[in-house]
Amino acid sequence: MTTALAAPTARYAAVPGLLREVGDLKRVRTADADGSMASRAFVRAWSALFAGADPAEVAGAETAAAVAGARLAGIDAAVLADAGLTPEDVDTVRRRAIDEIADGVVHPATLAWLRAAPAPAEFAVALPPFVGALCRQPRAGATAPGRARLIAEPPEDHGEHCWAVAVYGALLAEDHGADRGDAFLLGLAHHLHNAALPDAGFAGETLLGEHLDGVVDRLTQRALATLPDDLAARVRALLAARADADTPLGATFHAADVLDRVLQVHHHARAAAFTVRAALDDLELVHASPVQEHQNAVLAAAGLLP
Repeated sequence: MTTALAAPTARYAAVPGLLREVGDLKRVRTADADGSMASRAFVRAWSALFAGADPAEVAGAETAAAVAGARLAGIDAAVLADAGLTPEDVDTVRRRAIDEIADGVVHPATLAWLRAAPAPAEFAVALPPFVGALCRQPRAGATAPGRARLIAEPPEDHGEHCWAVAVYGALLAEDHGADRGDAFLLGLAHHLHNAALPDAGFAGETLLGEHLDGVVDRLTQRALATLPDDLAARVRALLAARADADTPLGATFHAADVLDRVLQVHHHARAAAFTVRAALDDLELVHASPVQEHQNAVLAAAGLLP
């Protein structure tokens, strides 16, 4: 790889905490709609693109919403407005959340557009079937040829993974000199074939052998045929960047993809290792308040303190 494309190792060292919290939106849900915040953002992004929105603008709005959501969870701009906040107050809260988690972590230019980005727009459009199918299609998780698969519950879906790779790509684009709109769109579209092809992981791909490339290409083209011509042409061109990491876009995409795949495994490992002590001590489940002493006395009497 050339010097211009050298991996921004300092950035890679800085971002896992941010990306981990953003990725947790795969597991955040609210009462007003089905699906995780991540899968709903995946659908919303495709709705905007299908309606003709510029990918760079969609990337800015959706990535800013994801970074703010890392700390605000389901309290998004629409919820804040419905609760009576003025547009100026909504912007203040969103910027506060973005700064708390991203300031000093992402590229300065990235932080600037995150802070300036508007909330994602809602578009009422009829979406092609692949969007919903990807939100229903589970990911295989870690598999290896010749070995039994390791099932980690609950599995993420392909919409959630593609959304995460899109957001991570937009967050890393400046570091590689890539266009954030291209990075976001490539992440969003890189598993189009899995709308029809159930995921058997690397082990399944190995068994498909000489048929794999043809299967992936035919099913990808089937999905692309349901998009508007201009959008389909742009996505088709971007998908070629998956071939290697020798271009700014390829390096950005593969960094985002591998970070999400491994952070997902880290999530399952953390969940399996979770303890009561971690909740009480590290996360301060019984947090400081006028009644904290009483609450701790109750837990002690009930034998529930570690």
